Amino acid sequence: MPSFSFFLTLTLTLTLSSLLQLTTSLPTQLGVTYSTATSTTKPPPPDQIAAALSTLKLTSLRILNPDPTLTRTFTYTNTSLLLTIPNSLIPPISSNRSVALRWLYLHVVPFYPRAKISTISVGHDFLDEYSSPPALSSCLLPAVRNVHLALRDLGIRRISVSTTFSFVNIISTPFPPSSSEFQPPASESFIKPLLQFLRDTNSSFLINIYPYKLYRLNSEIPIGFALFQDHPFNFRDDLITGVRYRNLFDMMVDAVVSAMAVAGYENIPVVVVETGWPSSGADASEVEANPAYAEMYLKNLVEHLRSGTGTPLRKEGVAEVYIYELFDNEVKQRNDRNWGILYPNMTKKYKIEFSGCGCHGIINHQTGFVRVGSFLVFAFLLWLLQ
Repeated sequence: MPSFSFFLTLTLTLTLSSLLQLTTSLPTQLGVTYSTATSTTKPPPPDQIAAALSTLKLTSLRILNPDPTLTRTFTYTNTSLLLTIPNSLIPPISSNRSVALRWLYLHVVPFYPRAKISTISVGHDFLDEYSSPPALSSCLLPAVRNVHLALRDLGIRRISVSTTFSFVNIISTPFPPSSSEFQPPASESFIKPLLQFLRDTNSSFLINIYPYKLYRLNSEIPIGFALFQDHPFNFRDDLITGVRYRNLFDMMVDAVVSAMAVAGYENIPVVVVETGWPSSGADASEVEANPAYAEMYLKNLVEHLRSGTGTPLRKEGVAEVYIYELFDNEVKQRNDRNWGILYPNMTKKYKIEFSGCGCHGIINHQTGFVRVGSFLVFAFLLWLLQ
């Protein structure tokens, strides 16, 4: 009769295999956006920025208006960096690759690969800022290509290149998601060629997704739907596909996925480079911009990402999510909203555990222990029957 140790060994082998199946899918990485340009006072030293990320247990940082001193701080660390080239440089970069090389020699070459620079966004919502004259908007794709080629000239092949869009400026019909398309004329003249470039270079589609802003634009959207609140009637059905949506974030992501599918590029990864909820509004009418709702949105967003369920149309979810933004302005200007997850003195604003996100790759301990227990009982019964 086989010994109990044989069954125990078999049990542990099967259990390990079962648990490994829970950890094979890629996680949604959670990060935060930081920009020195948003600060109305002297920005904090780079080492304080690094310390803040460590305290929050975040390992991805998106930097608007990159500062080489800050990038240097993250050399020999596990922090992944997403750098953004300012919109003002796009016209010269589009016509002269040497301008792209000069930017790379300042912001990338001295630090890479010691600093984990993963992505470069060529501009931020450039089409909205430079929608006219048309000649300026036509600069964006050549600039993206020139940055990509400049990286190749330098022998750097593992930094992806893309550009960033705003959801409300690029998606024509947010609901139902199955009817969403990219807004013309950018769809034909720019979006499709860009999507082809992203597919060819294995890069991601970068977009800002703010349920708060869409909620403000559409009075028919319930506040609970925007805040991930779990209520029995808190859903919206896409009658074309039969898909039920339980939150506005997933609906907006799937609208982007559907728009890419209509354009013929449904499998390109999506990175949400900005999302968040303001703790104070631009004026007194923004009653929903308050600390309680901001904490609720961020906490529920983290839990949603931690669940690993993805969205109805993209089960693997988005590749990365960056919260906007790291900290509030110390001096609030007119029409400013406060989006920071830290106060200006770098102390925490919310009681939220940001680590452990992307938790497709984290073992669900309850499920794991149940499986271990089940296998042990099964093995013991088999041993008794021998």
